[in-house]
Amino acid sequence: MRRLLPQKTDPHHPDLNVPFIPHTEQDLAKMLDAIGVPSTEQLFDEVADELRCTGLPEVPTGLNEMDTTRLMARRAAEDGQPLCFLGAGAYQHHIPAAVWEIATRGEFYSAYTPYQAEASQGTLQVIYEFQSMITALTGMDVANASLYDGASALAEAVLMAVRLNRKSRSRRLLVPRTLNPVWRKVVRTLTHRQNIVLEEVDYDPVSGNIDPDSLPADPGDVTALVIPQPNFFGVLEEVDALTDWAHQHGALAIAAVNPVSLGMLKPPGEWGREGVDIVCGEGQPLGVPLSSGGPYLGFMSCRKAHMRQMPGRIVGGTVDLDGKRGFTLTLQAREQHIRRSKATSNICTNQGLLATAATIHMSLIGPDGLAAIARACHANCNRLVAALTAFEAVEAVFTGAHFHETVLRTSDAPVAELLRSLAASNIIGGLALVDDYPELGNAWMVCATEVHQPEDIASYSSHLKAVLASEHSAG
Repeated sequence: MRRLLPQKTDPHHPDLNVPFIPHTEQDLAKMLDAIGVPSTEQLFDEVADELRCTGLPEVPTGLNEMDTTRLMARRAAEDGQPLCFLGAGAYQHHIPAAVWEIATRGEFYSAYTPYQAEASQGTLQVIYEFQSMITALTGMDVANASLYDGASALAEAVLMAVRLNRKSRSRRLLVPRTLNPVWRKVVRTLTHRQNIVLEEVDYDPVSGNIDPDSLPADPGDVTALVIPQPNFFGVLEEVDALTDWAHQHGALAIAAVNPVSLGMLKPPGEWGREGVDIVCGEGQPLGVPLSSGGPYLGFMSCRKAHMRQMPGRIVGGTVDLDGKRGFTLTLQAREQHIRRSKATSNICTNQGLLATAATIHMSLIGPDGLAAIARACHANCNRLVAALTAFEAVEAVFTGAHFHETVLRTSDAPVAELLRSLAASNIIGGLALVDDYPELGNAWMVCATEVHQPEDIASYSSHLKAVLASEHSAG
């Protein structure tokens, strides 16, 4: 058991400095004596002097809990509370207060990683419910629980497709440019050393999505096709045609979806004649705050026939000797449980706390609530686009139907300057696309969700008007 030892880092409040320290100086001396080493420093004598750190001058003196809380509150206040119209993979949604009030109860907060089969029934049931909700949402047979985030979930789906499609020898996957650029980079990072070839599929410059007729009639040996829905531009892909094209050419279909959009769009299990083979996505919109970029969670589901190649854990329902319902880990093809060479993944995690929050969130809003949120997101995005494109200098770039994001372009102001000017007015106006999509010119992407009120859109519009007028007069 850890001891509570005083650490007098604050002379003004010495009684408040009582951190948890696992070992006393006597404990350390006994351990060093047992292994025959005179000092802790000698344990690391193989580290070259030039690599050693002699101090941490940038790290401030330790603070007690009260002062740390005050410091963090001041730091948080520096961020302000700007109006945010930025999406691009992480979205601002309303989170009912009950979600994290329940998720941070001790039963969930400190017992959410069931590495062993004897994990608590409560934890296992939550994961079981999460899996059930994800399969219902995606229209698939089985789901895992879960993965780090949407990007790594897609990378795992790519690896899974290579293992599954044994008829394909090319290890060649088609990845649209309409997929989130960050996701594409993560997938490439995790697969390029495994002789997996990622070939980009371009988009129609008018509609903003993939034209199925532009795909080759004879693509050769293709392992899988990735289908984002909605795509990175917020545009809806022609998922039925793309799914059928993949299956007609012996390739698997991998769907990368926004879970909120499934409140109003057809689930991937119903795309085309047979449905997709694997579904993955980012679970952050389901009750997880933006939190400066994480932690988030990825989700994955697939057909039952593919289950044994899916990374992560699967919790199943059963009955005990008395006939009472119970839950147990039924599939856990991780390196902790089987030989590393046989593991389907060496990096996936349960992300149990986030999966718990997502489960609570989905259970609170229900299918009707999710559909209402999706409709509100779509309607607010339409209002935002109408307000911003009312200016002569702003136009919508693509004609394709969108969900809650879209791409705009301006002829007056460099987009980086435009967004900086908006930020000075406490408005995060969107994401500049000039680095990842230079062919779109002076373009940026905006997003609206159910949290944006008419006055928020009016505020963005009025500030944009002022910025454009300033740039026009300066020009």
